[in-house]
Amino acid sequence: MDEDYDVIVLGTGLTECILSGVLSVEGKKVLHIDRQDHYGGESASVTLSQLYAKFKQNPLTKEDIEQKFGRDRDWNVDLIPKFLMANGELTNILVHTDVTRYVEFKQVSGSYVYSKGKVYKVPANEMEAISSPFMGIFEKRRMKKFLEWIGDYKEDDPKTHLGLDLDNNTMEEVYYKFGLGSSTKDFIGHAMALWTNDDYLQQPARPTFERIVLYVQSVARYGKSPYLYPLYGLGELPQGFTRLSAVFGGTYMLNTPVDKVLYTEDGKFKGIVTKEGTARAPLVIADPTYFPDKCQSTGQKVIRAICILDHPVPNTANADSCQIIIPQSQVGRKNDIYIAVVSDTHHVASKGYYLAIVSTIIETDKPHIELEPAFKILGNIEERFMGIAEIFEPKEDGSKDNIYLSKSYDASSHFESMTDDVKDIYFRVTGQPLVLKKREDAEPEQ
Repeated sequence: MDEDYDVIVLGTGLTECILSGVLSVEGKKVLHIDRQDHYGGESASVTLSQLYAKFKQNPLTKEDIEQKFGRDRDWNVDLIPKFLMANGELTNILVHTDVTRYVEFKQVSGSYVYSKGKVYKVPANEMEAISSPFMGIFEKRRMKKFLEWIGDYKEDDPKTHLGLDLDNNTMEEVYYKFGLGSSTKDFIGHAMALWTNDDYLQQPARPTFERIVLYVQSVARYGKSPYLYPLYGLGELPQGFTRLSAVFGGTYMLNTPVDKVLYTEDGKFKGIVTKEGTARAPLVIADPTYFPDKCQSTGQKVIRAICILDHPVPNTANADSCQIIIPQSQVGRKNDIYIAVVSDTHHVASKGYYLAIVSTIIETDKPHIELEPAFKILGNIEERFMGIAEIFEPKEDGSKDNIYLSKSYDASSHFESMTDDVKDIYFRVTGQPLVLKKREDAEPEQ
């Protein structure tokens, strides 16, 4: 390999794979490399034996694992759990790029929220809202008025605004207008708008309004819950975009460490040297691990606990999958705790087993104890694997040296912040906003 490319991409995290897929479709000559031998980078899906090897000092043998938990290859465990919003940006990207032909999805059965020591279902429609024990009768009426305002709101019709200005009124002021109580505010802000803390209350209402609209539209699309999840785990997503890129001429090399990065005399990216030879390109897109000196910590660390259960989570109506949000105010914290539950129906575990992955932003020097409220909800845990990850972001926008870096995956339970990052990098690389046109030239699979 001694070749020129339009773009070199380093790392096969989802952000990098989407960008290489989109740029390949646009006719760019893309070389995509990862030092690891599997797709997905930090967000890969792994087998149980890989999980033991990664997290346990004395891992069980494959035979012991299979005796205890069934066939190793039946397990596809996400290292970073997230769900897709049915109407969210990632779903739009999947549909427009036609990657849906490579990946099959199943709806997540329900969304739940923890309040006053109990787990409640987030109502998916008006009937559920009326019968939900979560709110009293008067609070239900106020909530109904609030949701009607959201649904009827038209930017160009001031009569629908009810005297509220989304850019000048804070969300706290909007709640006050409708007389909503603190647990309902918790519910709307954390289970519907999916904020991870309460900072949003003092900020203009528009971002929260838009998040609630996305939630409501996502629920309306399929009912039950706003979330989708790919069969065989999230590792299917980067692979889907990889196949898209390959169809359009992208070149992939796994298990290929970068030996050296080449620069021009004025400090711009010029290419890389690997065991296969030299590849040149005017720019590189990479995950933070490839250029640690060009990244900085956000000051936040996420703790994630992957728990194996042999039973559905109590109080979730035996759901085969769900999300449970523990709002920070309910457990005296600054950040929410998320629980993502999937099971053998998604082909990510052996028959009869469930995976519950708990995550939150660390606030103390005893992070394992911070997850206790979630462990109590889960009941008996067969096995757990804990990991801590620091969140990194690029120091600069890449325009100086043509090195465009993605951000680490945050603690949020969905992919909206990741797709914002994709659109941001695309804009910096091309100077154009990412406009997704439906692929009419979808080529038949070879």
